[in-house]
Amino acid sequence: MHGRLKVKTSEEQAEAKRLEREQKLKLYLSATQAIFQKRQAGELDESVLELTSQILGANPDFATLWNCRREVLQQLETQKSPEELAALVKAELGFLESCLQVNPKSYGTWHHRCWLLSRLPEPNWARELELCARFLEVDERNFHCWDYRRFVAAQAAVPHTEELAFTDSLITRNFSNYSSWHYRSCLLPQLHLEPDSGPEGRLPEDVLLRELALVQNAFFTDPNDQSAWFYHRWLLGRADPQDALHCLHVSRDEACLSVSFSRPLLVGSGMETLLLMVDGSPLAVEWRTPDGRNRPNRVWLCDLPAASLNDQLPQHTFCVIWMAGDAQKECVLLKGRQEGWCRDLAMDEQLFRCELSVEKSTVLQSELESCKELQELEPENKWCLLTIILLMRALDPLLYEKEMLQYFQTLKAVDPMRAAYLDDLRSKFLLENSVLKMEYAEVRVLHLAHKDLTVLCHLEQLLLVTHLDLSHNRLRALPPALAALRCLEVLQANDNAIESLDGVTNLPRLQELLVCGNRLQQPTALQSLASCPRLVLLNLQGNPLCQAVGISEQLAKLLPSVSSILT
Repeated sequence: MHGRLKVKTSEEQAEAKRLEREQKLKLYLSATQAIFQKRQAGELDESVLELTSQILGANPDFATLWNCRREVLQQLETQKSPEELAALVKAELGFLESCLQVNPKSYGTWHHRCWLLSRLPEPNWARELELCARFLEVDERNFHCWDYRRFVAAQAAVPHTEELAFTDSLITRNFSNYSSWHYRSCLLPQLHLEPDSGPEGRLPEDVLLRELALVQNAFFTDPNDQSAWFYHRWLLGRADPQDALHCLHVSRDEACLSVSFSRPLLVGSGMETLLLMVDGSPLAVEWRTPDGRNRPNRVWLCDLPAASLNDQLPQHTFCVIWMAGDAQKECVLLKGRQEGWCRDLAMDEQLFRCELSVEKSTVLQSELESCKELQELEPENKWCLLTIILLMRALDPLLYEKEMLQYFQTLKAVDPMRAAYLDDLRSKFLLENSVLKMEYAEVRVLHLAHKDLTVLCHLEQLLLVTHLDLSHNRLRALPPALAALRCLEVLQANDNAIESLDGVTNLPRLQELLVCGNRLQQPTALQSLASCPRLVLLNLQGNPLCQAVGISEQLAKLLPSVSSILT
């Protein structure tokens, strides 16, 4: 045990202990063998309870023996009188409590207690709540006991308000009680997220502000404890967005319809159902993903028959209905136009941040200033630094972009073990900001060069982008999700660390691909480009493969449709 000095023993004492252990082992093995023999012979009587008690009393984690006890108890239920059965159950509950004294975190013991209580006609749930309180008094982070308490509270229909008050008492006693904070995050939605509780399942504002005040008090009391910081991050988060179609795009040239969704889905027989209506009539189509994998994806495509794109009519109306999501989106393709679309803007839909009221903004602004003060006192507190970044994102991601990047730099220095995670999180935030700026400018060109990006995300938001510049970053690969960029014509990814172009696939409009100064080693790394029918310019200068003898001939043979390949 921690903090105990090791006491040296003589050879005689060591030998005596060895003999004692051997004797205990013999008894243990003989009792176990007797139990299994009786079980095999179908002798499920009270002697089995006695034998299993001898072993489980010392080692409560012998799961098979708990199964034996359940079999015996089920057998005795049919043989005992109600009075005898009540006495047996009382003794079993007492035995279980003694086992928990031996090991309060025994999975088998807590499970057996759940099983036993579930079979009683009138369980004493109040006694069980008291038992939980006693064990949590000893170890307030015993998640086995917390799980059992949730079971008891549900069975006894304990009001959520009472359970919330219980978490209050434990948190007030010790802010460093992660289990209490977690239970609180489970109770609050059940208490307040009724059907009319507000948009997108957010907590009512008065509740949220009260919780923010509570958790702020916690992490200012003990800045280095992570429990309150995690809860604060949950409060700043948001529920999953409502099911929605974000963008619908129709191309006359490709005879193809593309649609992006608020979450990944799998379309097909027995899966999600999408209904396509063209000019008011249903049209049977085959749906597929842009990368051809047909796995859960945020973007799905279908080919359109020529009749649905007849340019003799003034317009065609396309409507996709997401049956399970109870959502739909409609767009119009006008005569003489090669494409048509309808999309939700990220800035309008608050896709990257919650819409804030004046009161909540004031509270979060105050929290931001307080965290900055705390960070001056605790300059190496990583939780404080991360919370400052998240508060800036919640308040105004564009306004605080430059300052946020400085805090990311400080955080990486303080927490170098998580540098890769922080780089990816920083990349995610920068890409979100770039999408917002692109929408404000009302253009279809996205500049992401010189941002030190390590990962690409939110590519389903770029369905309409025609030019994408990823140059001078730290990307090691281009993800398969890049195939969602159905309108992409020019892709620049110079001076990264890209080793393969497998992610550049099935881009119907891609004409120019510039990947100078990367780490492409073999011509096979370019095979996926054959699926881009309009590609005419490929710049590979500065890649290792350009040093190979006869590389120009190999590439010309591999990609015959590409008229200009620069090596």
